[in-house]
Amino acid sequence: MTSKVTCSQVKLEDGIDDEACELVSGSELILGEGTDSIHAYLLKAVKNNNGAGVLLLSDVYGFEDSSTRDFAYRVACNGYNVLVPDLFRGYPWTKDRPGTEFQSWIAEQAPERVAKDIATSAKWMVDEFVAAGISKKLGIIGFCYGGGRLIETIAQDEDRYFGIAICFYGSRMDTSLAANIKIPVLFVAGDDDPLCPMNVLSEMEKKIRGSKVVIYYGRRHGFAHRPESPEEDEDAENAFIVMRNWLHDCLVV
Repeated sequence: MTSKVTCSQVKLEDGIDDEACELVSGSELILGEGTDSIHAYLLKAVKNNNGAGVLLLSDVYGFEDSSTRDFAYRVACNGYNVLVPDLFRGYPWTKDRPGTEFQSWIAEQAPERVAKDIATSAKWMVDEFVAAGISKKLGIIGFCYGGGRLIETIAQDEDRYFGIAICFYGSRMDTSLAANIKIPVLFVAGDDDPLCPMNVLSEMEKKIRGSKVVIYYGRRHGFAHRPESPEEDEDAENAFIVMRNWLHDCLVV
């Protein structure tokens, strides 16, 4: 791993025992109105809730995917309120579809519509947690496709709703937007990931003040929330701890 530590020195701490995780409640929501409404899933820590809200942007498999929800559950276990919106309006990519159809499918996900749905989700969280005085700032996490949309979201966050971001192997990231990002961003990726090139991460790290890049060598795309071997399990657990500390030190403390 390589790192450039900010946010009051993020440490690898094992102080929170996931086995002793408090109960988490989950509920389906509809955000917005009419044709602009979207579905979302909210997970809340029932006990020891720190009040902080985290928006989680999924990969192409959508907000109902078990790996995404399991990860969101673990984040909520650590005291957060985690909102996972349906970025694909009920039409996510599925593993049984031929790869030759992917480009046509992704082209159907209009950037303006996706950005609007993310804005709707962020506004709901602001109204629910920030405006109510429960949380000062929101956090945002993005995986893969969601990681690329995370960069766009925080670059356009003129109201500074978000106070911290974590980007897991973001795909289709626009480095030209980095200069507009004013909050600390943690980038987590594998060095063997063609969808999240190392040169893009280096460019992001140079342009975003307070950013940190953590690289896991020998790992490919999706290892942190979709580990496929004991070795990936170990790195996925380590990445979760890094993320957890980053959230706590930059959002809660």
